[in-house]
Amino acid sequence: MAHRRTYGDRAKVHKNPAARLLLETIERKQSNLAVSVDVVSAKDFLNIIDVVGPFVCLVKTHVDIIEDFTPQLITELQALSAKHDFVIFEDRKFADIGNTVSLQYSSGVHKIASWSHITNAHPVPGPSIIAGLSSVGLPLGRGLLLLAEMSTKGSLATGLYTEAAVEMARENQDFVIGFIAQRRMDGVGKNSTSEEDFLILTPGVGLDVKGDSMGQQYRTPEQVVLESGCDVIIVGRGIYGKDPSLVDSIVSQAKRYQVAGWQAYLERIKGVISDLIL
Repeated sequence: MAHRRTYGDRAKVHKNPAARLLLETIERKQSNLAVSVDVVSAKDFLNIIDVVGPFVCLVKTHVDIIEDFTPQLITELQALSAKHDFVIFEDRKFADIGNTVSLQYSSGVHKIASWSHITNAHPVPGPSIIAGLSSVGLPLGRGLLLLAEMSTKGSLATGLYTEAAVEMARENQDFVIGFIAQRRMDGVGKNSTSEEDFLILTPGVGLDVKGDSMGQQYRTPEQVVLESGCDVIIVGRGIYGKDPSLVDSIVSQAKRYQVAGWQAYLERIKGVISDLIL
């Protein structure tokens, strides 16, 4: 199974350039931590990213919530990506017909495809949403994640819905690189093979709390990476809390999650490493 191999080995055989970039970055930085930067101020947004940048493989953004957004913000985000060596994931969650999402992805104020290595979509509209997004993103070397599962209590993304998302991905492996999910998707659906390697990025990760007042549910990095076989842990408020100016605290928490996620990964591939040594 793919997740039993090292990130570096998986990068060597992945066809999509965005997937290769993410796997190589994880291996190079020894970090499977992604930080979700959900703040409404451009200053706070950039400050948090600059502080956590050395410890993460990926930064997840929601640029549409930034109240003072300007195109300059993207220029500065790209500069931080180069400075700290991380991948950019705009968590846009597209959910419309192919023509509409192609315009949302390429145009408008945010022009997401021009700067975000990875984005994501709900599979609700069916395969046309992948066709629309890939018409823009594939020539640019971008990658798409499908929302197969969510970490909120009462989510409807379960059962046949999840299976349908996985089958859609299998039919579009040049562009769909994986899922937002709570577990491996290997074996889900009718057409799984031992050769497929979808990346699993998992939100709802916390070391100190089990949930919030809005239905979010949290699991530890060990539960997510070791027990469920996921690839990237996504953490937001657990790292920067309510005060983005507390640099020392943010650094401490980022290091804590980076170590926890990486240790869980090393435990997961321990048997593979032993076999290589022998």
